[in-house]
Parts: sequence; C-alpha cells; structure tokens
Amino acid sequence: MARHRDTKLVRRLLLAVGLLFTVALLLNQGLALASGPLTLPERLADQEFWRLSQDFSEPGGTFHSDNFVSNEGRFQLVIPDLVHRTKPGGLYIGVGPEQNFSYIAATRPAMAFIVDIRRGNLHEHLLYKALFEMSATRVDFLSRLFSREKPAGLSPAATPQQLFAAFDAVRPTDARYRQNLAAVIEWLTKKHGLPLSAEDREGIDYVYRTAFFADGPELGYQLTGTGRTTQHPTYAQMMSTDDGQGRQRSYLAREEPFQFMKDLEARNLLVPVVGDFGGPKALRAVGRYAKAQGAIVSAFYLSNVEQYLRQDLKTGAFCANVAAMPLDASSTFIRSMAGRGFSRSGSVPGGLGMFSLSLGEMQAEVKACAPVAGGGARR
Repeated sequence: MARHRDTKLVRRLLLAVGLLFTVALLLNQGLALASGPLTLPERLADQEFWRLSQDFSEPGGTFHSDNFVSNEGRFQLVIPDLVHRTKPGGLYIGVGPEQNFSYIAATRPAMAFIVDIRRGNLHEHLLYKALFEMSATRVDFLSRLFSREKPAGLSPAATPQQLFAAFDAVRPTDARYRQNLAAVIEWLTKKHGLPLSAEDREGIDYVYRTAFFADGPELGYQLTGTGRTTQHPTYAQMMSTDDGQGRQRSYLAREEPFQFMKDLEARNLLVPVVGDFGGPKALRAVGRYAKAQGAIVSAFYLSNVEQYLRQDLKTGAFCANVAAMPLDASSTFIRSMAGRGFSRSGSVPGGLGMFSLSLGEMQAEVKACAPVAGGGARR
C-alpha cells in the first residue's frame, strides 16, 4: 500500500515538473515572438528594399560638390584597426560613394544603410547596385563602370594598378555608354521592379555620364562647376593605395572583396537613403530598424560631415540620433579630418594626404545624449 502511494506521488511530481517545463517553454517562445526577429535578414525582397529606401528618406538637400568619388586618399589606413575593433555580422551605416564598399568588405556586416543628404548619392548607389549585380568579375565591373571594352590579358589575380593601367589605355564610346545605361535602367526596373521616377532615371544618367563615362579611371573629386583639382586623388589612385602595412584593402584590390560586395548588393542588403545626419527621420528610422532586428551598429562612416553639423548647429541632434541606436563597446565611428588623425603615409601618392582618418568609440562618445529613465538626456 505504501509503495502504491509513493508511485502515485512520483507520478504527480513528474506531471507537475512537466507542466512547469511546458509553461516555461511557451512563455519563452511568446517572449521571442513578441521581441521580433533576432537577426538581420538574409535577403530583402525587392519591394521591401525600395520601401525601406523611400520610407526612411527625408527631403533631399544640397552640397557644394557632387561627391561622385571620395577625396580621402588615406582611407585605407584605419582599416587594420577597424577590423580589430568591430564585429562581423552587424549593421553598417555610411555616407557618400565608393569608400563605403572598402569598409564594408573589410568589416563584413550583414546589412548596410548609406545615408546622404543628396538624392544624387542614392542615384549613384542604384547605379553601382546594377553594375555589381550584372558583373561576374572586377574586369566586367570596370568595363561597365567606365563604358570601355575589356582589355585582353587581365588575370583574376591582377592588381588594382594593373587593372586601371589596362583600362586607362582603352577609350570609352558613346554607343557602349548608351547600351550600358539602358541595361542598368532595365535591370533596376524590370529585374527588381523598382518604380524609378523620371527624376531618378535622369539622375542615374547624370552620375553615370558626367563622372564615370567622361573621366574614367582619372575621375577625381571636384567642387561643382570648378573643374578637376590636382589636390585630390583619382579613382585609380584611391583603389591602388594600401593600408600603411603593405596590404591593399580597397574593394577592387582582389576578387574576394569585390564578390562580397556583389553578393550583398544581389541580396538587396545595401539600402541607400536620403537623409540629414541631424534630421528627425532617416537615422532614427535606421536605428529603430536595427533594434527591431536585434542588431548592433558595427560601424558608422561619417567622413567629415560633423564639421557641417557644427556649422548648422545640429551636433546635438546628431548625437541624440546615434544615441538612440543599438550600440555596444565595439561600435566604431570612422571619420575624416583635415590634417589630423593617422599620420602614416603608407603608399598614398604625394599630395593625396590632405584628409586623415580616425576611429572613435560610438557608445562612449554619445553617452552624454543617451536617453535616461523619465525622458530627456544625460547632462
């Protein structure tokens, strides 16, 4: 009789433990569902890519140059330290054109947003998106980018110097340009179904013809309406420098970083947005998106935008925008400054070092503007 009672008691205890385990499991699943997905998407549908780009955007603004290409000849010098500081698989944020590709290829984020006050930068990134996706190799890519026939004899292991020297010897043709432009527009509108406006199509044409077709590998930064200045590096020079330790780290240095960028673009995971760093919408929307995905901002390339934020009295608003993002101790600012930061010259040609790059700890820098309980910010 005692044995029977003991058996019943054990069964009741096992049943109670089982019920508690089931309740705990259900609660855990419910919390997971309530908190949303825990990782950034593997791929964005075309409609979602366009929705994020447009919904996160603010009205476009103006700048004193078109910024078709960077003027930061030393941009690679921070990459060794940047790779050491950041974690792969996060969310990358940047501004401007092609220098982002090299930082992205180095830090390996799962997704990227490029936020720039000029809608022309969005047009340039749509152009790049199509060219990356249509091109199997770096040679194919540069052939389309500069509307030039592919030079013979270039191997997959060609250095940037060899690539650009070969393309510099080939002349572009208007017929090839018009064929390439038509293919780009068709790729974006037919393959991806992006509802490009007439303004967007004209903007892509303007970037493609004015910059890459007209100047080719010799494309350099210039103030609007002033013509080229010899103070700034050309596209070929930018891609052919190294990181100050003898390693070339541009996105065109080897096939592997190019293929990383191509894959990211093909999965719609580089999203161009029009926005003011000190504005009320774009960066806030990117931050909310990152939080909803359970992501951490791994790197934020600022260029020298902070000097314009100071001029416009928007430094506080920018700080608050960044403080609202999901950050950790590895989240890193990448910024450029005239005459400050890294002093190594690496193999940057003479005259190309007017801007220096430096890194900053995002979480520590914006701590003063982070929200506190009860509203407001820390003082």
